[in-house]
Amino acid sequence: MAPSAQKSHSRTGEDVEMASPLLKAKSSDIIDQRTEKEITKKEHGSGHVVSACLLYSFCSVSMVLTNKSLASSYNHLFDGDLNILLVVFQAVVAVICVESCRMLQWVEYPNFNLQTAKLWAPVNILFCGMLFTGIASLQYNSVPMVTIFKNITNIFVTAGDYYYFDTKAETLVIVAFGVMLGGAIAAASNDLAMSGIGFFWMAANCFCTAGYVLYMKFATKTVKLSKFGMVFYNNVLCTLFLLPCAVVNGEVALFFKTENLHTPDYCLKNFWAGFVGFFLNFASLTCVQATGPTTYAIVGSLNKIPVTFLGYILFDDVINDKTWFFIAISMSGGFLYSYAKIKSAKRRASQTHTK
Repeated sequence: MAPSAQKSHSRTGEDVEMASPLLKAKSSDIIDQRTEKEITKKEHGSGHVVSACLLYSFCSVSMVLTNKSLASSYNHLFDGDLNILLVVFQAVVAVICVESCRMLQWVEYPNFNLQTAKLWAPVNILFCGMLFTGIASLQYNSVPMVTIFKNITNIFVTAGDYYYFDTKAETLVIVAFGVMLGGAIAAASNDLAMSGIGFFWMAANCFCTAGYVLYMKFATKTVKLSKFGMVFYNNVLCTLFLLPCAVVNGEVALFFKTENLHTPDYCLKNFWAGFVGFFLNFASLTCVQATGPTTYAIVGSLNKIPVTFLGYILFDDVINDKTWFFIAISMSGGFLYSYAKIKSAKRRASQTHTK
């Protein structure tokens, strides 16, 4: 949504967050650029460290829960869905936010250029697909199920990395993938609320997200954009591509016809989803600067715990004890994956310093 990657722009082989119309800070890039030793020089007090972690966690969790509410809590008011229009709403908010920050000189990126937009368009098509399928998967599935299946995206990204870039996964990463996949499949088979269309949208979101992450490696070789430049182009193009689709699909007419949606509550949720997705960029950078890449990665993994339980409580999802057990197994695989990536990053940093 007007997404987590954040969060996120070429997050190859790292934990992929829930869909957001924005790009999150890429933790693997940050790990490569700054080692834990460089960051943990008592640059910040403990209060700043705690607040930075809480801010990042709050943005990440609230973005998912807000999108879940928008995707599934208003469907009784109309016949159909507004998933494409929801992405457009939040993309517009994101453009306003990033442009406002540029006007205030908080961020820098070049003005809109048609040639750059043409080169970036293939990436953005995958980006739009990632956002749309992300909202659709939240509409038809419980938050806990979406959370664990988002981990499966990392398997597709790692497989694509191996196929296209000959990047081999370490043994511990493969073990983590096995735990994640086995737990997710077992949880899905025991989830009484799981439907064929729900599984379809989750699988589509995994493929779109992995495709976006992998294609980004090719795109960034020819198009040089800063992180916030990518935020700008992704959301401008997302609006231009998806608004006509929303019109043709009848979602714009349905929105104007459904007066029960013209409420401060609905507008505020759309604005908040777009704003918090954008602000996740700043929260991610603040967290990694205040704590270091290891803590940042751990907080990112731990975020899935409150997302899972708050999603279950707030949206009255029906999940039996056996399904909860398999969800826990799949999430533990996610923690193991984060641990494996942290170890790998530290080893690379150590090898770099010894050369």
